[in-house]
Amino acid sequence: MGLVESAGSWSVGRLTLLYSQSPGICLMPELPEVETMRRGILAAEGSVVVSIKRTRCRKQPLKLNTTWPAISRSLTNRTLEKVGRHGKRLILRFSGDKALIIEPRMTGLLVTDGEPGRDHLRFEILLRGGRCNRIAYWDQRGLGQVFLFDKAGIDAYLSPRKIGPDALKIAPNQLQENLCHRSIPIKVGLLDQKAVAGVGNIYASEILHLTGTDPRKPCCKVSAKQWLEIHKQMLFVLKSAIRCEGSTLRDGTYRNTLNDPGSFQNQHRVYDHAGQPCQKCGRGTIQRIVQAQRSTYFCDRCQNK
Repeated sequence: MGLVESAGSWSVGRLTLLYSQSPGICLMPELPEVETMRRGILAAEGSVVVSIKRTRCRKQPLKLNTTWPAISRSLTNRTLEKVGRHGKRLILRFSGDKALIIEPRMTGLLVTDGEPGRDHLRFEILLRGGRCNRIAYWDQRGLGQVFLFDKAGIDAYLSPRKIGPDALKIAPNQLQENLCHRSIPIKVGLLDQKAVAGVGNIYASEILHLTGTDPRKPCCKVSAKQWLEIHKQMLFVLKSAIRCEGSTLRDGTYRNTLNDPGSFQNQHRVYDHAGQPCQKCGRGTIQRIVQAQRSTYFCDRCQNK
């Protein structure tokens, strides 16, 4: 592809230095929120890129593997053929084997009609010939990352050595195999994007509560039966959250592509419920602990190891 280094970025041939995975570090938005974004911009498939404009923003810049002019030159007049997702990453595939990968990280949002405010608007993709004429990226904290790749670059980026199977596609035995030999707590294991891509802090707590699994339990102590149940509830929780268009927490940052909040936060059983009665067993109290620098919520009765 021939991308060159720019300030703070690396060429395709030096990918691992820029986007190496950090096991256990998982920030909002998670899989349901990113899937909601994907569905919200599906109308852009079949559209042709008119231009890609970096908007003026004095906040922390996004991480790139090239420059904005290079992105614009590479994608202008190309057709957006497919809007995909892997874990918490959006994959926009264009004609000519070009792809733009967007990692929203903590506060990134893709919107089509309006945004929370212009101050944190980072870039806009202007389109023609389809059902959507604009995709904009908004990011309050500027932790998002944007990568331009050719086919070889995208294959390297999605290599199993870099990122695990998508949480909605991973088989039960594969989930078990990826984690069962490790001594880390099961909650921390579910956050490892090399083991399973897409589960983050909110949904890991919800999944383990439904299965009655203590989040402190070492992965190597989880039985085969428990792994099956964890896989089952993982699919249930993630699909339920997708139907609700994700979770908008008290800070109100996450919004869907129409700038509306999600609603799955109304179905959280443990997350951010410390001190409240357990909705499952009715006898325990929701506790909060810190694991891998992240808050974990669980019931002290029905999840006690």
